[in-house]
Amino acid sequence: MSKVEEFLTEKEERDIVEAICAAELNTSGEIRVHIEKHTEKSVMDRAKEVFYMLNMDKTKAQNGVLFYVGVEDKKFAIIGDKGIDAMVEDDFWESIRDTISTAFKKKDFAGGLIQGIINTGLKLKQYFPFQDDDVDELPNTISKG
Repeated sequence: MSKVEEFLTEKEERDIVEAICAAELNTSGEIRVHIEKHTEKSVMDRAKEVFYMLNMDKTKAQNGVLFYVGVEDKKFAIIGDKGIDAMVEDDFWESIRDTISTAFKKKDFAGGLIQGIINTGLKLKQYFPFQDDDVDELPNTISKG
């Protein structure tokens, strides 16, 4: 079994998907999680690459959010699309990053991602509230590389 497959249990993966679904009830934002073993690039450069690879830049309101995790690298990044970046304050992602980082240091990877996802949904609600005609534009599954 690979490090990516061992990173989360099946239950933890289901819990993360449930958190994505719950968070997206607060916002029209689209949230994804991508997990891979390793990258030769900086974690931010690779996260940006995956963001585009997953078509997260194609949402109507440009409000996609990617949580990227490099398992072997022990690094993660959060990427928000330009619609989010145009509206939010400069330190918008810091508290979410800190929440995830604290949990990851305790090896609570699922808990960190879940709390980060839920907090993202709550924060995005003020800028991109859920609309009655909202369409789920991206899958809520965890992608792996």
